[in-house]
Amino acid sequence: MQEECNKQTNFGFQSVSESEKTHLVGEVFSSVAERYDLMNDLMSFGLHRIWKKFAAMQSGLNLGDHALDVAAGSGDLAIQFVRQVGGGGNVVLTDINQDMLELGRQNMVNHGYLNNVHYVLANAEDLPFEDEEFDCVSISFGLRNVTRKEQALKSMRRVLKPGGKLMVLEFSEPTNPQLRRLYDQYSFKIIPKIGQWVANDAPSYRYLVESIRRHPNQTSLKSMIKNAGLDSVRIHNLAGGIVALHTAIRYS
Repeated sequence: MQEECNKQTNFGFQSVSESEKTHLVGEVFSSVAERYDLMNDLMSFGLHRIWKKFAAMQSGLNLGDHALDVAAGSGDLAIQFVRQVGGGGNVVLTDINQDMLELGRQNMVNHGYLNNVHYVLANAEDLPFEDEEFDCVSISFGLRNVTRKEQALKSMRRVLKPGGKLMVLEFSEPTNPQLRRLYDQYSFKIIPKIGQWVANDAPSYRYLVESIRRHPNQTSLKSMIKNAGLDSVRIHNLAGGIVALHTAIRYS
């Protein structure tokens, strides 16, 4: 156990122990929770809502289905799922951070979704659900913050029903070199300033930018998803590859 806690990983551009990363990521999201939605709108020019709607369209969810949104944040994607599964379905939001989970709960209540929505404080690496429980499992803009990504992908596969779909929506690598340079300039020079002006917290948003650069690109993440035991992995590049949606099926 001690060896596991001392294993090194990345927290942005820093090298830290795995246990320290989990703690530091928790601090970041407790810090940004209050202005989370506002900052997402400002940083993405509102495009994050379109990306999540696109992901929801790819989910394959039908009335009566069961969906799990991991690292659900403010619940934007889960709200789409509730509409898709209807009153006979079930949607579960999980997050490792209590402040973010409460933000998701508040947004659900504000939208009038009270009956078939559940909230679970949980680590993506060890989801506390039965095997083969969900028709769709998603994680949007959360995988890059997970300490052991391979373990989280295996955990998400475990709780998927055979024939169920995994969706990973995440920042990725722009496919055009010129766009990549512009994106780097915006990310490192502008986003931390927005974080300082709006949330009085430039360091948290500097970490979020660095975490994007440390995250596996489209091809590497596809391989990780396959290695977790999923099939038919597809990549949907959005905004020129700034964001990518990976979808995959559990066949057995």
